[in-house]
Amino acid sequence: MAIDNVSMPTKQMTGVKKTPLIAVMIIGAFIAVLNETLMNVALTDIMAQLNVGASTAQWLTTAYMLTIGIFIPTTAFLMQKFTTRQLYITAMSLFAFGTLIAGVSPNFSLLLIGRIIQAMGTGVILPLMSAVILSVIEPKKRGAVMGVLGVVILFAPAIGPTISGLIVEYLSWRMLFFTVLPIALFALVYSSIVLKNVMDLTNPKIDLVSIALSTLGFGGIVYGFSSAGKGGAGWSSAEVIIGLIVGFIGLILFVIRQNKLNEPMLSMKPFTHKLFAIGAMIMTLSMMAMFSSMILLPMFLQEAINVSPLQAGVVMLPGGVIMGLMSPISGRLFDRFGAQWLARIGLIIVFSMLFTFGTVDHNVSLGSIIAIHSIMMFGISLLMMPVMTMSLNQLPSELYPHGSAILNTVQQVAGAIGTALLITIMSTRQESLIAKENLSTEIAMTSGVNAAFIFAGVTIVVAFVLSWFIRKK
Repeated sequence: MAIDNVSMPTKQMTGVKKTPLIAVMIIGAFIAVLNETLMNVALTDIMAQLNVGASTAQWLTTAYMLTIGIFIPTTAFLMQKFTTRQLYITAMSLFAFGTLIAGVSPNFSLLLIGRIIQAMGTGVILPLMSAVILSVIEPKKRGAVMGVLGVVILFAPAIGPTISGLIVEYLSWRMLFFTVLPIALFALVYSSIVLKNVMDLTNPKIDLVSIALSTLGFGGIVYGFSSAGKGGAGWSSAEVIIGLIVGFIGLILFVIRQNKLNEPMLSMKPFTHKLFAIGAMIMTLSMMAMFSSMILLPMFLQEAINVSPLQAGVVMLPGGVIMGLMSPISGRLFDRFGAQWLARIGLIIVFSMLFTFGTVDHNVSLGSIIAIHSIMMFGISLLMMPVMTMSLNQLPSELYPHGSAILNTVQQVAGAIGTALLITIMSTRQESLIAKENLSTEIAMTSGVNAAFIFAGVTIVVAFVLSWFIRKK
């Protein structure tokens, strides 16, 4: 992919070689996103070795998502205050340091601290990568480059459970961190050599009130939905109710304040561009559907079909590989045809497979699950990156940092909401059938998973309706 001779949208781009710049961004983001799902399979071993319960161990995932949800909205401000080089090296240093702490931690508290420090780096790296690509690549070639970015956004979390299952099965959960650490250190060294600033700095003033409201708003929403997704008391628990109330109030006040400030921390102006707003809504609904397979399928495979964690990871691997292979292709298709029909075809495929998952029983073969999941991932790969690229293409260059931060925040919030809603639907249906009809756990869980997939399919119908508002290229 030769991109060094592309025209330069920002004043900072004189003399900058784009290929190594984008390469280091993609390497950093890949390990950051991969790290989000590495813990899922390892929690059982961590609970046993560090002597903690499930509700405590779950904080390794919840705290990670919570920290990212807090940090991403602030990156639009950071990208206008500090250079690309300063931000990336700081973020990758935090990620590497957190990885080291987590790998050597003798107790759960230190392990949790390491995960939080990792997430601080991740929360900066992801929106920074999108904004850099927008700054260095002209619109007519962004689809191809964003398709490579799609390998990071979609493929990395899809293969996370498989890699985790292999490592935990034969080695130790600590090797999850020691496998990632050398790559992080390489990205850190490489970035110190090749990185230059590519975005125009405006040196905005720090607004502490906006930072506080952002933390309460986005942090509260992610925490509330993540807590509901853990099960237990569910939606009626105090932590869920308080988290959501604080989150929504904080978010409303945050938006009001941003609209009043001359230099907002996170500008709401991207939403004044119709296609950006539509794209953000489609991405939110699609991410919820994507999480239906990432969250529900491993649970269904292990608890209803009784396969091992490693087998569950292997079953999901073909879908992840297909999504990774297709993402660059869908990017090039976007450059040629636009997002209009790619999104619609992708949404039709995703809906069909979600409906199919909604009708399977606990005797379904692993081959059938692999086929359905793979076709579904093919559909997601057709729509996600084209819709994201279309959305960001609507914005003027001064809104790139804000649009990138908004879409990355949308993905994290959608993940938290999707996880909570789908697990709640599944567990409520399962518990009801066991209590009222005395069904076996396997059959009841299968029915619960069916109901959750059908709900995810309904969200895709809404996204499909929205896709008809996308204009032709």
